[in-house]
Amino acid sequence: MDPADGQGWEALRQGIAARVVDRDVLRVGGPDALGYLQGQCSQDLAQLAVGGSTEALLLSPQGKIDAYIRITRTGDESFVVDTDGGVGPAAQARLERFRLRTKVTIEPLDWACLSLRGPGVDAVPMGDSSDDGGPELVIPVTWPGWSGRDLLGPRPVDDPDLASWFPVGAVRCGTQVWESARIEAGVPVGGREITDSSIAAEVGLVDRTVSFTKGCFTGQELVARLDSRGSNVARRLCAVVVSGDSRPPVGSAVWTADGDHEVGGLTSVAWSAGVEATVALATLHRRVTPPETVDVRWTVDGVAIRADGQAVPLPISPSS
Repeated sequence: MDPADGQGWEALRQGIAARVVDRDVLRVGGPDALGYLQGQCSQDLAQLAVGGSTEALLLSPQGKIDAYIRITRTGDESFVVDTDGGVGPAAQARLERFRLRTKVTIEPLDWACLSLRGPGVDAVPMGDSSDDGGPELVIPVTWPGWSGRDLLGPRPVDDPDLASWFPVGAVRCGTQVWESARIEAGVPVGGREITDSSIAAEVGLVDRTVSFTKGCFTGQELVARLDSRGSNVARRLCAVVVSGDSRPPVGSAVWTADGDHEVGGLTSVAWSAGVEATVALATLHRRVTPPETVDVRWTVDGVAIRADGQAVPLPISPSS
């Protein structure tokens, strides 16, 4: 682990770790904005106060995930929607799809995001500091096991690293440490754990993103039917801890320990200083019931490599 990553690890555990992350941002507004979003997303926005934020899903009519989003209400009929980098165009296209004769505007914003995680984050003031060039929104974040804030606002022309947004004492966090924290928390991202064939119950997003009391929304039927059956799905997101010093890449295949069945593939991988092993996310077939030993396989320069792994429930902790 390089020194920067090591500093990030200590900051995550004891202070404030900071990282510029790629988020796509949309502004949704107009006289019909609330009613339109209420019918399109999985979360109840009628109960969302101005200044509040919530996570939600945009689903296809068949109940598959088009986008995993966060919605912040900035006015009675104005909202900011942000999502994983690269997912913004799909989220915008999905919102535009059913907008006929509705007084709603949807526009992308050139905004940046500085993410903060660690116990010291709780002391970071809420609100905004946009008048002095700081972020326009400061949003609380819930990652299992981690306190957090995300700072979003117009991208500073002369400050691409967002150094002016850093709270006092914050430490810039390296990629491996940041990814390991996200993996341990079990937070899926679009384009990796979440694809256009994913459903909410498979990737552990029902409790975070779905209201079953708000009334109808696009894609509701599949989500409600699965929930009524105990969310019994064929595949489910879990963690895989790989033994020893093995560093399998994203895309490595996961097999049952007896070698009879391929049950999934690794979608995110990082070295964890807390677990002292490689940790990964994978959506695995129900043939595997965590905790359970699995076989991880990949190829380097035509040479087949295998490593023992342990599929474990999410979230995981350094004691796993």
